[in-house]
Amino acid sequence: MEFEPVIGLEIHLQLSTESKMFCACPSGAEAAPNAALCPLCAGHPGALPVVNAQAVALAVRAGLGFNARVNKYSAFARKNYFYPDLPKGYQISQDDKPVISEGFVEIRSARGEAKKIGIIRAHLEEDAGKSVHGERATLVDLNRSGVPLLEIVSAPDMRSPQEAYDYLAALKNLMRWLDISGCDMEKGELRVDVNLSLRPAGATKFGTRVEIKNLNSFKAVKDALNYEIARQSQELAAGGAIAQQTMLWDEAAARTRPMRGKETAQEYRYFPEPDLPPLVLEDALIEGVRRAMAPLPAQKKDAYMNELGLSAYDAALLTADKDIAAYFDAVVKEGAAPKAAVNWIGTDVLGKLNAEGKEIIACPLKPADLAALLKYIESGKISGKMAKEIFAQAWAGGRGVREIVESSGESQISDAARLEAWAREAVAENPKAASDFKAGNAKAIGALVGSVMKKSKGKANPALLGEIIKKIVAG
Repeated sequence: MEFEPVIGLEIHLQLSTESKMFCACPSGAEAAPNAALCPLCAGHPGALPVVNAQAVALAVRAGLGFNARVNKYSAFARKNYFYPDLPKGYQISQDDKPVISEGFVEIRSARGEAKKIGIIRAHLEEDAGKSVHGERATLVDLNRSGVPLLEIVSAPDMRSPQEAYDYLAALKNLMRWLDISGCDMEKGELRVDVNLSLRPAGATKFGTRVEIKNLNSFKAVKDALNYEIARQSQELAAGGAIAQQTMLWDEAAARTRPMRGKETAQEYRYFPEPDLPPLVLEDALIEGVRRAMAPLPAQKKDAYMNELGLSAYDAALLTADKDIAAYFDAVVKEGAAPKAAVNWIGTDVLGKLNAEGKEIIACPLKPADLAALLKYIESGKISGKMAKEIFAQAWAGGRGVREIVESSGESQISDAARLEAWAREAVAENPKAASDFKAGNAKAIGALVGSVMKKSKGKANPALLGEIIKKIVAG
């Protein structure tokens, strides 16, 4: 029997705020352990929370980015459970009245097919602290306690590990695009819990759900899903039953391990947060957030295609990352042709960055330099081959493109008289190639062009040179 996986993801996203969710302590501080906290962070009795307005605005922005319903009325609740790094013994979260509901994120398959992954809800909450496990003791650092999170709960709409990966990539791009979160998984800014069940292919009833907690990379999500799908398929095919439980992914062993029986909402004993009033959002706040938002990636992609004439592939490449789009926009603003700009960014710039393990924000070549390089090519002052060499020099640092070209005499020779003189010498020195080209062998011109390039030290304008050689050979 074949089984179909049913996958949903719960994402804990750290919001890019200056302070924590319910106090003025710095959020995401790289401070010494337990240095960025106050009585509220530490769970002292009598310390009262105050909602962070910036976190609320970012949640609204996320909801608008998800094409979701922004609920004008939402409420906070206490989610009760015990961890050593949860000093109050409960987490302030949202339960049945979240700030965001009923949205979606669109993904595209490798074949370009679009699919909407539903978002059931997204709610505000505070983070717990961090347990640091040593050989002799476990220490608790409360610097993260109270950091603002947006928990994003997808619908069970994904049917393969690849779709889960694509959803995560699309959501990360959207959140970074809108400056909602840095989404740095190494810093804990994006954490993923997976919900998976299997059912016979063609069935509509869901199977028993298994949760995989705290996955810290997209690869881990994909690997854990592949392993767990294989494990559950084997168990069901043998007539066994799947236990509802929470698992952990053991990356070193490349397998899941049981953590505990699955907790239910009843076990968390949710009840309304008595120290916070309901969160009531006015229309003016929501519309203010909407007006201040940058165009969404899909809107930007349409603009690239409709206004700049780029292909769907090129537009998708640029809108896969907000920093790539910003770099491209800056190059075009400096006067470069859009198609030439995207070609160089997609191959040369990103190729070098990937080889060096860098993001485009760390690109050593300024947009103005790439634009200058492309304008030199377009004007005929330098050839494509020369441009590659100048690009490498500029990338290495120290000098800009204009300085390299002007100071080193690196310019393409387009003087027709000089090119004709070299071309006549090349024809005289290579009579067979000239004869073969005249007889219809188009490839034979390569020997003639190569001869002139050698004479010009690679600086002859190849397009103009080709036309001159054709006229000379034709007689």
